[in-house]
Amino acid sequence: SFYEELLSHGILKPLTAPIEGMVVKEGTCNYVAPQGISSVVKYYLNQSGADISYEQHVTHISLRDGKWEVSRKVGPPEQFDIVILTMPVPQILQLQGDIVNIINESQKQQLESVSYSSRYALGLFYEAGTWIDVPWAAQYITDNPCIRFISIDNKKRNIESPEIGPSVVVHTTVMFGREHLDSDPAEVQQLILSHLERIVPSLPKPASIKFQKWRYSQVTKAMLNCWGQMILHTQPLLICGGDGFTCSNFDGCIDSALSLAEAVKSHL
Repeated sequence: SFYEELLSHGILKPLTAPIEGMVVKEGTCNYVAPQGISSVVKYYLNQSGADISYEQHVTHISLRDGKWEVSRKVGPPEQFDIVILTMPVPQILQLQGDIVNIINESQKQQLESVSYSSRYALGLFYEAGTWIDVPWAAQYITDNPCIRFISIDNKKRNIESPEIGPSVVVHTTVMFGREHLDSDPAEVQQLILSHLERIVPSLPKPASIKFQKWRYSQVTKAMLNCWGQMILHTQPLLICGGDGFTCSNFDGCIDSALSLAEAVKSHL
């Protein structure tokens, strides 16, 4: 039903562009978000009618008069009846305040068992009218120590237009991400670009580049036996979930969201 709804609103479309080296499992169907994966998130946020605050860096969670007091890096603390945490699991364990003592030893061990891969991503943006001469829309690379995936993003999303310049997205391998996690960003960017030039020598010079360090990329080991969420405290409710409790794809996110929603509803 989730896929049907997103398809009917044009948020998702079936993937039709040629992807070289993609492992296609029998019975699966692949989709693409023409306006980017953030359009899926924006669709659900709009549906919710919730008042959203962005770029709020949470640092402490503490109990105050039967409510949760949430402190941020900037601005005064706020109080809430229920707190749901869906950030990467290592960031839950980095939170300060009463939450440190509220997470019991067994839960802490389970949370510490969750692991993630780390990657770098590079976005190359071109002027309108630039032609990228490759026969594929995206390609999985298996024989390069640095680059795992290259996508001509507008081609992959099937939204090529003479008015909008093309863009290329590059993801590094898990091993490269691990080895260069704390390296100088400028050096890492140059290293990725040099490998990219060898793989696609015909690639023109971009107008601009966006470099992204993705410390918590995909879940490599998810939480076991937790059905998509974990309750840390019942009254008031403090609960955590997300792909660390299922798996790093859209189905995994839906499974955790449904599990969180059921748990919250039963506490209302």
